[in-house]
Amino acid sequence: MCSGSFAKCLGITLIPLAILCVLCNILLFFPGGLVADDSSHITDEVFFFGGIIGSGILMIFPALVFLGLKNNDCCGCCGNESCGKRFAMFTSIIFAGVGLVGAGYSVIVSSVAINHGPKCVTNNGNWSYPFSEGNYLSNNTMWTECTKPTDIVPWHLTLFSLLLVMSLVEMALCAVQVVNGLIGTICGDCCGCCGGE
Repeated sequence: MCSGSFAKCLGITLIPLAILCVLCNILLFFPGGLVADDSSHITDEVFFFGGIIGSGILMIFPALVFLGLKNNDCCGCCGNESCGKRFAMFTSIIFAGVGLVGAGYSVIVSSVAINHGPKCVTNNGNWSYPFSEGNYLSNNTMWTECTKPTDIVPWHLTLFSLLLVMSLVEMALCAVQVVNGLIGTICGDCCGCCGGE
């Protein structure tokens, strides 16, 4: 498979992942699926926008670049017909790096949020973080410490876990494009429009 075509496949995969990450982050603004009475009742890590900025917006740029690699202009430069394709593949490495940083940010925010646990009303009637060290992950009987919003713990865990997994997949895809981009930069695109390179 040509490096440009392979990059296009990666771009096609990254677009829905980025959209899903944005949706997960938006859903986290509705604890337990309900509208929060006050923004202070929403878990702090939601406001770090790991899914919206990190694995969402910052992932759209690399995805669009990867999608366009197959159709880029390869008229060449300085008498070298493959120069256009090679430069485009080199540029894709830079954008893949941007994607790695964005997805990495989302992974960190999601990991911290999962370890920290959700903000909820505890048995004493106050809004707080009853799970400080991630100890609730292996002991679901502790989940009863959160009385409101209803089902906030599974809501929090599910959405941040989805963000974590999808961000890891995005990181892997961007890392693959770094390797693909290096191959395309060194060897050119095997299906280039200039001379069949």
